[in-house]
Amino acid sequence: MAANMSPAYAYTVVYVKDVAKSVAFYAKAFGHHVRRLDDSRRWGELESGQTTIAFTPARQHETDDLTGEVQIPRSSHQRNAVEVCFDYSDVDAAYKRAVENGAEAVSAPEEKEWGQKVGYVRDIDGIVVRMGSHVR
Repeated sequence: MAANMSPAYAYTVVYVKDVAKSVAFYAKAFGHHVRRLDDSRRWGELESGQTTIAFTPARQHETDDLTGEVQIPRSSHQRNAVEVCFDYSDVDAAYKRAVENGAEAVSAPEEKEWGQKVGYVRDIDGIVVRMGSHVR
């Protein structure tokens, strides 16, 4: 009999310069609760509903040698291949909170043609964070 091969999405790993600073930033700017920051300060996790957001250093010999180096954008005209997205019931208030707590404003929240209100910021590592209302 075949084993159950339906995977559960476990977590997303975000590669950052300083794990402790990024974990503290996401907690303050976006309202997440810190689940874990290990003693080495090389792994941190945030509670985010059903999925965990994990942070680890962008440069580390354990994985760079196995899977390649993380490509970090060199300017604000480049971005990572992934963006982090959060749903909020009050996108304007969430956007304001993020910017007041160190996020770089990219685009203020606006209504999109598909019925979602969306704004964009960059985190302290330059990663694009989409802040939007839930799409029904």
